Amino acid sequence: MDKEQSGVNRKLVLLGLILGMFFSALEQTVVGTAMPTIVSELNGFSIFAWVTTAYLITSTTVVPIVGKLSDMFGRRVLYLLGILIFVLGSGLCATATTMQQLVLYRGLQGLGGGMIMPLSQTIIGDIFSAEQRAKWQGVFGGLFALSSIVGPFIGGFLVDHVSWHWIFLINVPFGLLSGILIFAGLKREKAAGTTDAPIDYLGIAVFVPALVLLLIGLTFGGDKFAWDSAASYSIFGSSAVLYILFGLVERRAKEPILDLKLFQNRVFAVSNVLGFLLGLGMFGAIMFVPMFMQAIMGVSPTKAGSTMTPMMISLIAASIIGSQILLRTRYRNVLVAGMLITSLGFYLMSTMGVDTSLFITYLYMIILGIGMGLVMPTLTIVVQEAFPKSQLGTVTSAAAFFRSIGGTIGVTLFNVVMNHSINDNMKQVLSDPDVASNQAVHLVLAKLAENTDSLFGVMIAPRALKMPEELTKQIVGYVKHAWTDSFSFVFIVGLSIIALGVLTASFVGGGRIQRDKEKKEVYAATK
Repeated sequence: MDKEQSGVNRKLVLLGLILGMFFSALEQTVVGTAMPTIVSELNGFSIFAWVTTAYLITSTTVVPIVGKLSDMFGRRVLYLLGILIFVLGSGLCATATTMQQLVLYRGLQGLGGGMIMPLSQTIIGDIFSAEQRAKWQGVFGGLFALSSIVGPFIGGFLVDHVSWHWIFLINVPFGLLSGILIFAGLKREKAAGTTDAPIDYLGIAVFVPALVLLLIGLTFGGDKFAWDSAASYSIFGSSAVLYILFGLVERRAKEPILDLKLFQNRVFAVSNVLGFLLGLGMFGAIMFVPMFMQAIMGVSPTKAGSTMTPMMISLIAASIIGSQILLRTRYRNVLVAGMLITSLGFYLMSTMGVDTSLFITYLYMIILGIGMGLVMPTLTIVVQEAFPKSQLGTVTSAAAFFRSIGGTIGVTLFNVVMNHSINDNMKQVLSDPDVASNQAVHLVLAKLAENTDSLFGVMIAPRALKMPEELTKQIVGYVKHAWTDSFSFVFIVGLSIIALGVLTASFVGGGRIQRDKEKKEVYAATK
């Protein structure tokens, strides 16, 4: 640890970070469980998607900005500000009486959550050496995964036995406690950079609307407006122009929010491209797994909601073990191995069909979790190792930002891929001679094919067709085969992205973490 950080109380800081990161990560999963209850009470089905979108937009937008500011003014003040905003947003969410209010308050909450997550990783980088950092980044990566496991259960329990308001109120006491611990633990912290440096206001003013427009376009393209519509062209075109302008502004700024010169560092460039590809493939494809289990395998909605548990458990284990392996080998070895295992997991998922057992599904998910667990914490660690502490906030936030953007684009991209594939597969089903010759079956399938929600609904509740059992069985069988073929295609597309990530990982170079003992030996040899 640097001399300037000698006054830091690590135990208090670690406990504060654990509380802050866990509950800010938990908020991203716990809300989904409560949404049906919230929608029915607040009567806002038409805009309920904005409850998630508002949080996503604000939390993603603030990440690179807060990273740079923390380099200039210190982590403590920015973290405490993030906690206060998150707690305020959480408390306001619990008081919402309309869906419009909830959307607004969720945006505020996301602003705080987007500050907490990258700053937690940055503070770990500040107060620990490289060897210790590898261990703790793995633990915090596992902590994030753990929140994904327990989130749906906590949300379900609070909604069923207390009130949906408490999924937000529970953040208040723990958030305040986290802030108190960080306030006390980082009492003597000094800013890594210089506090009299000019803030890049123009860069922020251009970057924020550029990203917001991109996220809005990706979120609602193909839903609220067609991809080839005037609205789509206007939104994406404006975003592109603003990004070009942002690049020009950052080249002239004295303290740019995102210094484009950082991409001249091979480790930084490769790690962020890899993080983007991982987010793109991972978040985009695996969101369909709970649907597959509920619609094709017939598991209950509650059980389908916990589908990710085996993957997240293996991800936690791989994050912790992988961080230790990273101390003994090169970055490239861990990243390539992780992406190869992830590729294997994607391929195996693409082979799943109507007859796949629950055991096999869980086994494939575990393999996926192992691969992702090796890669995710490693990306943060290698970027932090490549730069001095004066730039730690900027580079750590950049790593989180590119993964987040990849995930956002992935969710939208794969939703489009899935819908197009289902439409194509249903056209093939309708042109099948056996289907075409059976007028009753063809008529029902043609009607269902007009809406993918109807196709999913008939697999969940086939009795809704109100037809003879034999005909119902035929229709559902055709729909299931079309849906599973589309599911397989989605994972094949995801596999191509992850395979590109394997190639990308090989370019990260032959660097490795120097353990504390090795650094002491080098120092002794130079005396």
